[in-house]
Amino acid sequence: MLVLSRQRDESIFIGDNIKITVVDIRGDKVRLGIEAPTEVPVHRQEVYEAIQREHQRGAVAGVRVEGTAK
Repeated sequence: MLVLSRQRDESIFIGDNIKITVVDIRGDKVRLGIEAPTEVPVHRQEVYEAIQREHQRGAVAGVRVEGTAK
């Protein structure tokens, strides 16, 4: 894991087209602004994990349905 220090209004780039900017710092909370192409999904970790669980459930349900249809 790369760990960087940034102050408010400072940014980092990921590749050529993703920019992350520290927008605000309040106590132990940091607000980040993320500029990325629309085809690059950006989610908080808990949302990403929920999406992955749903995809896994759908895949498992799809296998069961296909398996019983034959």
